[in-house]
Amino acid sequence: MAVVTLDRLTKVYDRTHAPAADAVSLEVRHGEFMVLLGPSGCGKTTTLRMIAGLESISAGKLSIDGRIVNDVPAKDRDIAMVFQSYALYPHMSVKDNLAFGLRRRSVSRPEIERRVRAVAGTLGLSGLLDRKPHALSGGQRQRVALGRAIVRDPKVFLFDEPLSNLDAALRVSTRGEIAKLHRRLGATMIYVTHDQVEAMTLGNRICIMNGGRVVQVGAPLEVYRQPANTFVAGFLGNPPMNLLPATGTGANGGLVVKFGETTIELPAARCPPIPEGSAVILGIRPENVSDRPGKASPGTTLEAEIVQVEPLGAETVLAARVAGLERDLMARVGADSELSVGIRCTLALDLSAVHVFDASGATLVRKA
Repeated sequence: MAVVTLDRLTKVYDRTHAPAADAVSLEVRHGEFMVLLGPSGCGKTTTLRMIAGLESISAGKLSIDGRIVNDVPAKDRDIAMVFQSYALYPHMSVKDNLAFGLRRRSVSRPEIERRVRAVAGTLGLSGLLDRKPHALSGGQRQRVALGRAIVRDPKVFLFDEPLSNLDAALRVSTRGEIAKLHRRLGATMIYVTHDQVEAMTLGNRICIMNGGRVVQVGAPLEVYRQPANTFVAGFLGNPPMNLLPATGTGANGGLVVKFGETTIELPAARCPPIPEGSAVILGIRPENVSDRPGKASPGTTLEAEIVQVEPLGAETVLAARVAGLERDLMARVGADSELSVGIRCTLALDLSAVHVFDASGATLVRKA
């Protein structure tokens, strides 16, 4: 079993006020692909480096398979790490790069040959074993870096933004290779990224971090559909969730929310009672804003003026100005939308997908 447990893991650097990682608690299950996601400076890489043994731990406990490893050197943790930079030895061939770690561990020559050939076949490197890194493309170099980790057969794989140096097409293909690799190996993997697409497509679970702290942990669609606060709601999604200042009042056993010149009512089953006139934040994702009201329920439509149109091929993103709102309302609609800049139209909101947050940003809406 390769279970990694972080118990209030903390890192404080000298001459700094706030911890880089602040009481991070998380359990990564055996065979799980866990993604640490967040903006730059949120503490995700610091946390990963503490797991790897590349950073000392200021407070808290780190255990692998129940064994506390706070003071265990990196080389003795049975962990392999893939860095953002490929970190290949330029004077060595692909074969020698793959074999280097095994030779340092005094693995027998026949076993090194067997492992290198097997990993090269898995990653499509068999025809490149005699090349030097300078003769490889960026995607091929990243595969060599992956292979160097795989060939060791460690308990845990750590990835520190391994795709950030690749172009868009290579990121997609290499992302697919990493996903296939996880399915094939069934190994425990912890992956750091600021790219929400990588997080959503690769992770079994996502740990979202901000300001050195864990904000929310859950399956990709769970954190997308049920964000714990406005930070998660605004960080996931492109465009992100519309977050609209509003006031909330209990009425008819439900919650009446007024934003701008629009009023909507949510059933009591979805919101707890709140004081009358409370400041709240209404959230709705762009894909839940439609340019075709159709049979929308009363109170779910609003008048708007289109101020920006972004045709993206498979879909169109609209920015609409709504009376009483300081920010434009974003909508993701079909590719065949006929709306253009300057047109006034009626937009419809899907009330089943509306979120309500309190003034501090914490969610008020219960799961439907």
